[in-house]
Amino acid sequence: MQPRRTLLFAPAGDERKATKACTLGADLVVLDLEDAVAHAEKERAREVLAALLPGLAPHRPLVRVNGVETPWFADDLRAVVSAAIRGIVLPKVEGPEAVRAAAELVGRLEAERGLPPGALEILPFVETAQGLLAAEAIARSSPRIRCLAFGGMDFLADVGASGGGNDIFLYARSHLVVASRAAGIDAPVDTVYPDFRDTEGLVAEALRARALGFQGKIVIHPVQVEPVNRVFTPTPEEVAQARRIVAAFEAAEAAGVAVIQVDGRMIEYPIAQRARRTVALAAALGLDSAK
Repeated sequence: MQPRRTLLFAPAGDERKATKACTLGADLVVLDLEDAVAHAEKERAREVLAALLPGLAPHRPLVRVNGVETPWFADDLRAVVSAAIRGIVLPKVEGPEAVRAAAELVGRLEAERGLPPGALEILPFVETAQGLLAAEAIARSSPRIRCLAFGGMDFLADVGASGGGNDIFLYARSHLVVASRAAGIDAPVDTVYPDFRDTEGLVAEALRARALGFQGKIVIHPVQVEPVNRVFTPTPEEVAQARRIVAAFEAAEAAGVAVIQVDGRMIEYPIAQRARRTVALAAALGLDSAK
């Protein structure tokens, strides 16, 4: 299980920032060839990243390429598809066709470069009204997809809303959580909190996202990594309770029982499955209470 509490973005064309980002404790680093790079600098940033990637292979970053419809997309993929990366982030996805086009080219490049079929994942960003309404179809469009990510700032601009604290964000977030579950993929990753000086606001928003069912949050500054990791890390008490639920439910299930009580709570399959995810996350994070 790969934790995705924090996805730290760094500009792909800045060697110092890209390299440092991989050392700051984020679960995943996303090296950005899209919004972080001016149009005139796209080719240079791609060349910088291609030279950097072999040295960053132990960290296995993701790379956000330019969109399928842009003139940079194919060259971006040709420059970065390798065993050094975990996969690609696909921006502004509005339907399954974009994912399928990306998956087809990634597959051809994997074959040419001796990578196992399906080695690289695709992480689609949902950033528009059209993309939100197509979220379930996007989530089902390729086995390379582990989860979706919410691009809230672009979404606000697209729908003409004035801020993330209003009901439109609640609707968008809830829709992404439900669409992800319906498609059978992991929980989505929440949008960036743009004011990196406001730790209190960041934590409050991360807590809301976790309560809605998100597994993590995009971060854009090193100071945001630790607070967001903390919010999305299960507490020792949560892990201990989850382990009790899993153990009790597995014993009951073996005896032909599917509804039990643990710590005064009724436990059925959905709650047991959530407890299993908590135990798996704790184990992946190496938490003592998961041993």
